[in-house]
Amino acid sequence: MANILIIDDEKSIRKTLSEILSYEGYKVDEAADGAEGFKMFKDKQYDAVLCDIKMPKMDGLEFLEKAKEANPDVPIVMVSGHGNIDTAVEAVKKGAYDYISKPPDLNRLLVTLRNAMDKSTLVAETKVLRRKVNRTQEMIGQSAPILKIKETIEKVAPTDARVLVTGENGVGKELVARWLHERSHRAAGPIVEVNCAAIPSELIESELFGHEKGSFTSAVKQRIGKFEQANGGTLFLDEIGDMSLSAQAKVLRALQEGKITRVGGDKEISVDVRVVAATNKDLLKEVEDKNFRLDLYHRLSVILIHVPSLNDRRDDIPALVEHFLESACQEYGMAKKGIEKDAMKALQNHNWSGNIRELGNVVARLVILSGKTITTEDVVDYVVPARDKKKVNA
Repeated sequence: MANILIIDDEKSIRKTLSEILSYEGYKVDEAADGAEGFKMFKDKQYDAVLCDIKMPKMDGLEFLEKAKEANPDVPIVMVSGHGNIDTAVEAVKKGAYDYISKPPDLNRLLVTLRNAMDKSTLVAETKVLRRKVNRTQEMIGQSAPILKIKETIEKVAPTDARVLVTGENGVGKELVARWLHERSHRAAGPIVEVNCAAIPSELIESELFGHEKGSFTSAVKQRIGKFEQANGGTLFLDEIGDMSLSAQAKVLRALQEGKITRVGGDKEISVDVRVVAATNKDLLKEVEDKNFRLDLYHRLSVILIHVPSLNDRRDDIPALVEHFLESACQEYGMAKKGIEKDAMKALQNHNWSGNIRELGNVVARLVILSGKTITTEDVVDYVVPARDKKKVNA
């Protein structure tokens, strides 16, 4: 049920509007002047405001300015019997969603309110989506290894040098790839990700290079591969150590010549792609075991960036926890939660086998299950495995 605030110094107007909106299913609060209305606006979350212009103590335009500073996302519809076209223009310039003259056309008023709240909902959803996208593009931490990675990225990103990113699962290898892309001259182009471990070996070539219609049984139409999709941008080959040897040979040729051929085709297609690869494996050992081509390794590893495990950068954990706390509270619509010093210390001493990915999930769990402040007891109850609880309590 949407909450509407009506601000008008005429009691009869407030009563009429309140009865109509209540009948339509809205929850309504009333204020007799702008000052009272602004106090209510600050103390409670409203979905929309209907506001008169000529009022004692604080007029509608002054309320509009203050309200937009306090919460710019709430739509405000100005309603006045003293206005003219200049007043309407001024109100809209100051952020009013719409301007309706008294006596208001009730049908128009209801339609305006619905449209205003629909727009407000879309704005809120867009902000949530942007937060989710932008959240993956931050590199949190000031430890020596992270500062070195940031410095390397700043030097390497403007070039087209290929980069091999190594590190355990969950340390943030994809994040390094995105930073490299966003700080390069290719930032306006696409970044296309391929998880080589998630694609069956018989399909990896089609995924990377595409295929022509009829080239194999299930090829019912032409497919554009990831190399072509990433043209002008960056191709991120995640878990490159799991790629089949036959696909490795074709990737090597694509890197050498800047050309690919679709499966089942004979036409060479030029591609302009920067390749960033990542792996949690020791590729030189994979070369010794004849699972990975040495020439491809050298092609990919022009620049090597190793991302340390979270256990090797424990000094960054407090900053990461604060970041995940803020993100999780925003995502779940909760007030920002604090964390006790001892609870933070317990998180720093925890064995993070799943690295940053595990830490993000743990903080989200703590946000949902704990009270206003996360305590050591919360960490023991919701984070630490049973076999390790005695260590934390020691």
